[in-house]
Amino acid sequence: MMPLIEEISSTPSEAPAKLDDVDSGQDSNKIVIDEITLEPPKEGSSKTKEKNIGPSMTVEAIKKICKKNKQYSTPELNDILYLHFQGFGKIENLDLYTGLKCLWLEANGISKIENLDRQKELKCLYLQQNLISKIENLELLDQLHTLNVSNNYITKIENLVPTLHTLQISKNRLKESDAIDGLLDAPNISVIDLSNNNLEDPCIIDILEKLPSLSVLNLMGNPVIKKIKNYRKVIVHFLYLSL
Repeated sequence: MMPLIEEISSTPSEAPAKLDDVDSGQDSNKIVIDEITLEPPKEGSSKTKEKNIGPSMTVEAIKKICKKNKQYSTPELNDILYLHFQGFGKIENLDLYTGLKCLWLEANGISKIENLDRQKELKCLYLQQNLISKIENLELLDQLHTLNVSNNYITKIENLVPTLHTLQISKNRLKESDAIDGLLDAPNISVIDLSNNNLEDPCIIDILEKLPSLSVLNLMGNPVIKKIKNYRKVIVHFLYLSL
């Protein structure tokens, strides 16, 4: 039986040249961002036109990052891409990177999940600490195993792919029980981090109990914990039944 977890962390330490060739002298995480407080722009507002003022994810910019990380100059040979902490406002120009299995986009200014149609082999997608308000455009990622959208502005879990095993969605704006209904679209999901949202309806247990593979669950920092009688006993019980 898997225990409850206090926190799930998946921040990369150093960007290797290739998966099997680590450059121990390189530190790609000199910038530490604890939490993004900038409000996401609303559609049609004057801020919408300003949201991409930062660096653009151009073909040349991506190539320079690959060169810095001692990765392949031929885009399709790269199976991992480190585009985190760059200030990018939009996902774009990844068409040639068709062999990606892991994509780091953490801590940018991205407001929409888009333009990933060519990454059909992608297994891990890291989008934490951005300005995303909706989970969308994942339907072609039919090998996706892990999705991290923590520290965003998401109000509802939706549009998940059936292959998903791990979802990290802490520090978002989930509140009502129907905000997590979309978990049922991922029957193979086994690890869920819902910590530090605003979930307060005990009915979320009815949804979580319907996930047959669930083995790790984090609900810390949600008001619902105080509303479920014998909380730990209840959670451990249904996690045990799913094993």
